[in-house]
Amino acid sequence: MSEQEARGAAVRSARLRSGLTLRRLAADLGVSVGTMSAIENGKVGLSIDRLQLIARRLGVPPAHLLDPAAVPPPSPESPVSPESATGWREFAPLDLDPVLGSAVEVFNETGYHGATMRVIATGAGISVPGMYHHYPSKQRLLVALVELALQELVGRVRAAGDLAPTPEQAFADMVEALALFHSRRAALARIVLTETRSLEEPDRSRLAGLQRQVVAALEDAAARAVESGRFAAHDLSTTIRAVTTMCLSLPYWLPDAGPEAPADPVALARRYSALAVDMMQAVPRDPVVRSS
Repeated sequence: MSEQEARGAAVRSARLRSGLTLRRLAADLGVSVGTMSAIENGKVGLSIDRLQLIARRLGVPPAHLLDPAAVPPPSPESPVSPESATGWREFAPLDLDPVLGSAVEVFNETGYHGATMRVIATGAGISVPGMYHHYPSKQRLLVALVELALQELVGRVRAAGDLAPTPEQAFADMVEALALFHSRRAALARIVLTETRSLEEPDRSRLAGLQRQVVAALEDAAARAVESGRFAAHDLSTTIRAVTTMCLSLPYWLPDAGPEAPADPVALARRYSALAVDMMQAVPRDPVVRSS
């Protein structure tokens, strides 16, 4: 990865941490979405003035963008996206640029390896050379989509846990957030579930780390609930794997459920949450109260 590409990746990572969409950041800086996308993909260099403007808007020191290695990883104590902290159950439509929006559709229809840049460009209404100007390879498209999905997922799961008053409530709400994401963002979630194996290093390991954060957060909440006497599960690792697996299956069966598909994703997610609590052999005392 060249220095220019590394700085672009640092900008994208800082933007995702801040919770800003590509379109929002571009508008705030007074540039086009295409220009902002080209910066993040290392196709356009950063002047010192523009770098300082971006850093100021994202709330990071300019040095973090000049030296990507200095960018700290997301801490497990705080959600990735500040916007998620006040509304982790709320899902606004994805604000994707046309190329990424087309890539979501094409990857879901043909798979990553069956997709071509020409077909993605056609869906985006852009020329192939024009698309390569913003995304130099199909791999960069996949990395952008997987990172977008996982940053949002981690942020929502953390926020759900952070806002809960007890460990058992935190566990219940985090499972609800996990299920909600995989039903409300099904098209994006399917790409993560089926195409992560197509990621190249170092992105593959880096993004796998984000996936592990979700499991670690669930295990921590469950372990604390066991310590408090509210959960009685003895094999937390296996139980957590079972819980996450049932949530991750939602993007697969929902599209084929036909008339049996649940009309209310929130009710379905809460049902999954209740099932997960039952799997933890919750000690009957006060019921887990749903946070508003």
